[in-house]
Order: sequence, then structure tokens, then C-alpha cells
Amino acid sequence: MTTNTSVYRLWQMISPNLPVGAYSYSQGLEQVTHTAKITDEATTMNWISGVLEHGLARTDIPVLLRVYHAMRNGDEEGALWWSQQLLAMRETAELRLEDLSMGAALLRLLPELGVPVTATELPFAAAFAIGAAAWNVDPTDACAGYAWSWSEQQVTAAIKLVPLGHTAGQRLLLALGEKIERAVTIASELGDEELGMSLPGLAIASAKHETQYTRLFRS
Repeated sequence: MTTNTSVYRLWQMISPNLPVGAYSYSQGLEQVTHTAKITDEATTMNWISGVLEHGLARTDIPVLLRVYHAMRNGDEEGALWWSQQLLAMRETAELRLEDLSMGAALLRLLPELGVPVTATELPFAAAFAIGAAAWNVDPTDACAGYAWSWSEQQVTAAIKLVPLGHTAGQRLLLALGEKIERAVTIASELGDEELGMSLPGLAIASAKHETQYTRLFRS
């Protein structure tokens, strides 16, 4: 068996052990379980797959691709511009804080792993793209890995919040894995003017979560 080193680097970036604090966030999932809009495996799947296809596939993943190619071409200014566009798409203070906190953590980590970075404040997808570009990870694989990592974290949160059993969590991951390819395809086909999403339910859940009386997650 032969595996390109870049594949191992991708696995490292999508590992739950990556110290960026992803476990601290639920992206509105805690609020919709609190209000009983998500109560079982089926409604959990509807929520996560909906945000994946109509959210990540139209924001994070296409921006990741653009930052990746900008970095490969030595265009740091272009990478920064797209990073700023992604931050502008965050509809609540919580979602923006999550993005910047995880991005800053990865930017601090990358130099320790041999990847020089000059930026100190980027959204997580942009920092992820910088690492993927430096390690020559295939861009499509980088997008799929990013989507998988996000999906896994959402399922982990759902197991605690709904709550779901671990077997149900594995069924969800199996089903979500089949939707990641479509999400990456959507992202890769979007023109620059087509980026963006409209998920009012996610925005409202995130905003309400900021003042939720008790909570396990930061967002």
C-alpha cells in the first residue's frame, strides 16, 4: 500500500484531535434541540444535511477552494479578500466568533507544523486552505475532508444534545458521507457571484442561542 504524504496531512487536519476547539460549538444545533425542533435521528439528518448542502456548499467550501488556489499561485492578497468575504457571510456574532477562534487556533498551530503563515485573523476554512495548499493536498480531497470534519462534529454534538446513541451517530455519518460529494460538486461549480446562502433558521437559532438559559456549547 502506498499513500501520498499529503493524504496523511489531510487526515491530520480533519482529525478530532486537531486542537482548534471544534468540540465547543454546535452552530445553532443546541438551540433547535432545546426547542424540540430536532428530536430524533431523522430530524437530525434533515438539519445537518440541509446546512451542509445549502450552507457549507455555498460558503465555506467554495471559499476554501478560492483561498487554496490563491495560495498556490502566491496571491496572498486574493486569499485575504476571499477570507473577508466569508466572514461577511456570517449572520450572527456567535458564528463569526466561532470562525475566527478556530481559524486563529489553526494559524497558531500551522507554523509549529512547518507551514509559515503571516495572517493572524482568518476564518477557519481559509486557514484550513492554507494548510492544504502548503501540503499539496488535492483541492477536491481538501474540500471533502473539510465537509467530513464539519459533519462529524455536528453528529458528535447531536449525540449529546438530542440525545442519540452512538450507533445512530454512525448511521448519520454513513448517510452524510454520501452527500459530501454533492456538496463539493456544488461548491466547485459556483461562480464568484453565486456564493452565499440564505438559511434564516440557522441564523435565528444561532442568535437565540446567545441568550439561551443553559447550554453545553458556545454556539
